[in-house]
Amino acid sequence: MEKKVCLITGASGDIGKEVTRRFLREAYETVMIAFDHEKLEKTIREENFDRDRILPLAVDVSDEDAVRKAIDRVEERYGRIDALVNTAGICGEYSLTADYPYEDFKKIYEVNVFGVFLMMKYSIPVMLKASKGSIVNIASVSGMRGYSYESAYGSSKWALIGLTQNVANEYGGKGIRCNCVSPGWVRSSMMDKTLDCYRKLGMKDPESCLSYGSIKRGADPCEIANAVYFLSSDQASYINGVNLAVDGGMTIQ
Repeated sequence: MEKKVCLITGASGDIGKEVTRRFLREAYETVMIAFDHEKLEKTIREENFDRDRILPLAVDVSDEDAVRKAIDRVEERYGRIDALVNTAGICGEYSLTADYPYEDFKKIYEVNVFGVFLMMKYSIPVMLKASKGSIVNIASVSGMRGYSYESAYGSSKWALIGLTQNVANEYGGKGIRCNCVSPGWVRSSMMDKTLDCYRKLGMKDPESCLSYGSIKRGADPCEIANAVYFLSSDQASYINGVNLAVDGGMTIQ
């Protein structure tokens, strides 16, 4: 059997490394993409990933030329892309809209929206050669409801959900599915940063104010990775353009 190939952005992050672990478990050749080369190498070493099945690439996903060169390198080495998982994202600072610095707002869009667009733009032509592929984007419940202090991050995830559905409509008939996963609270460094921002906004015990949903806890990153793999797999062959909330019931309360 031909080996399948998966590209994962944000691969050194908490969700990204669990997505990497999940695809390695399913015998995929895995391209780990992250901004920081040293952090990427540290992740591979600490997680004891099989280097023989990994291509690590340090790429700024908001840099079009860097993304194009990375995809060219992947195609040259493997000749195919079966799955693309866009986990790269930043939350930035949390602030009221009128107080939000414009440059910081733009930076969030450059990574969370434009970076995903670029990865899809250059990966889709490779997938089209095989008339098959799956794309899963990591959105957020913040892109499903309007929360305070999240005008930048939240609106970027709203945009990402829309972009996912645009791509699903355009390429579903050509063998490429595009879906997204919207986590709620995930036990991760991003959640820790968010809680720190809440403290700066004057909340003395921000975690006690969090709405976890009916399951009453934050997700483990591996639980998000399991959902990502399902949507990428042939078991989800008739699922296209879906935003799957993996939030412990947060959005139904």
